[in-house]
Amino acid sequence: MSPSRRPGRRVPPKHGARSFPPLPSAAGPAGDPSIAPPVEPTRSTSRSQNRAAKRTASGVDTRRVRGRTSGRPNRGYNPAVLGLAIAAVVVVAAVFLIGNPFGGPGASPSPGGSDVAGGTPTEAAVASHGDGTCPTAQPASLAAGDVRTVTIQTTKGTIVLQIQGGRAPIATGNFVALVACHFYDGITFHRLVPGFVIQGGDPAGDGSGGPGYSIKDDPLNGTYKRGTVAMARTASPDSQGSQFFIVLSDDANSALTDPSVQYPYAILGEVSSGMDVVDAIAAMPNSGANAGNAALEPVAMTSVTVTQGATPSGSPAASVPGTSPEAPQP
Repeated sequence: MSPSRRPGRRVPPKHGARSFPPLPSAAGPAGDPSIAPPVEPTRSTSRSQNRAAKRTASGVDTRRVRGRTSGRPNRGYNPAVLGLAIAAVVVVAAVFLIGNPFGGPGASPSPGGSDVAGGTPTEAAVASHGDGTCPTAQPASLAAGDVRTVTIQTTKGTIVLQIQGGRAPIATGNFVALVACHFYDGITFHRLVPGFVIQGGDPAGDGSGGPGYSIKDDPLNGTYKRGTVAMARTASPDSQGSQFFIVLSDDANSALTDPSVQYPYAILGEVSSGMDVVDAIAAMPNSGANAGNAALEPVAMTSVTVTQGATPSGSPAASVPGTSPEAPQP
């Protein structure tokens, strides 16, 4: 036997591909699981004896070298990298637990059933609107027989609303009081959903604000149809403030009416003239459904006034004390 070969160990030939031992010649078809695999020849020395010999020759006790095996580089985790990875996971988790880091407009009426924002803006936003006489809490309700005419002048034209106390006494009383103190002057229609609604009345301008207080709910009295004016609100009860919307289509009724909601969006009245202006505002650019349909070029209510009673087309109306009615623009 050659001195370079140890008993029981096969070595590849010096030239050509490595050879493997032939399959045993036991009877049975190829691949038959009953055929036993080749048996390695018995080693003359044990593995422990070989390791002891290596330690003696090298002078290094491999049993005490941690993280390294047979001279190979350490493949363990770097503590610094692992710490950074854990910190990144904690930061991401905290962001999503706290809330959306990118912000966005408040919720609004939509065919998908999401709510209408009517929350509270900053004190500065509230203070920048009105003539200083605006209510700071829920004002007096309108009587069932009371009717008011609200005129909204915009850069696109004039919209005239008939507000009916019998529809929603609390909401109509609040709306008329805010109009009377000029709260809405300069506020925009911040959300435009073609074929559904336009929404305005938020001093913050993004759908998140209100007058600094909220009012009690009214039961629904009427059907949402083209020209209907209604109060905006969130999913919480008694969350109406100053935001309102105008319905663009009769088809919106099914989306705005939820039988499971005791107090939906309170109806204030109807548009008596100026639906062409409402349509022109609705046609202005918006951010799209995925971004809340925010108005990209918001149209402002340059002047909003209220008069006593219903105003027939082309007829004057008696002024409500504290207001200065203005003739509609052509």
